[in-house]
Amino acid sequence: MSVVVISYGVTTVNRTVEDVMSTPLEIVSKDATLTEAATAMRDKDINALVVSTDPPSIVTSTDIVASAAEGHDPTTKQVSDVMTKSVETVPPELYLEEVAAMMTNFGINHLPVVDGDDFLGMISSTDITSELS
Repeated sequence: MSVVVISYGVTTVNRTVEDVMSTPLEIVSKDATLTEAATAMRDKDINALVVSTDPPSIVTSTDIVASAAEGHDPTTKQVSDVMTKSVETVPPELYLEEVAAMMTNFGINHLPVVDGDDFLGMISSTDITSELS
């Protein structure tokens, strides 16, 4: 849902997470290999997957590259070995400016979008940058 704000004759549109998030949310098992996770990211043209743990975790292409650079075998190394555990999430109605501040404060680039217990999608810093620029 977008909100139009008119202030001093200037009109801006406050976009929300729901307006720009990627859907459907792509999920990977914590027991998957890094090769399986990387293949899923390549096939879907994305850079992060939510890991089906409670609370939710995330694995990114950066995590996989870092593991490879350390000499680990991606065909045997598991997602659970490199994932970020217990990640922050955002609701779909949050404004992009607020999400951008969260990402900056926490030093993160991807956030799962949730509504209660339901995972809806993913928002990335790239999504936000393209909308706010």
